[in-house]
Amino acid sequence: MVTSSLWWQEAEQGKYKNIMKKRKGFTLIELLVVIAIIGLLATLAVVALNNARQKSRDAKRVSDIKQIQTALELYYNDENGYPTSLGTALVGPTSGVTYMGQVPTNPTPGGTAYTYSSDGTTYTLIFSLESGAGGLSSGAHTATQSGIQ
Repeated sequence: MVTSSLWWQEAEQGKYKNIMKKRKGFTLIELLVVIAIIGLLATLAVVALNNARQKSRDAKRVSDIKQIQTALELYYNDENGYPTSLGTALVGPTSGVTYMGQVPTNPTPGGTAYTYSSDGTTYTLIFSLESGAGGLSSGAHTATQSGIQ
């Protein structure tokens, strides 16, 4: 018991001042835990961002198809038929009217190129969605003069 009281007396006199001083700063484990949490949150943010990008591309695809359908219907009304192929622009051969200055293409990455076919009286547009949009599921879809399936 003498040694413990002696230690206390020496500590009060300042001999063990460095030992008893309160430590400042973070330990290695605390820093590692914070870094792990930040990494986890960053991973979750990247995953959420990728899903948002996928949905955005799908919404653009559906919008593109609807715009092409509108231009095709206007073309049909003026030219009494659908074009047999789509180029980079949709211009009426007899009227000279530009129905679509630039025919949209599939946004990348993902999806497949828009495929158009027509016999002059009907048309078919085939496109695909990555995750679904506009009430449509993911996968291949067909747009005709009757609508989108």
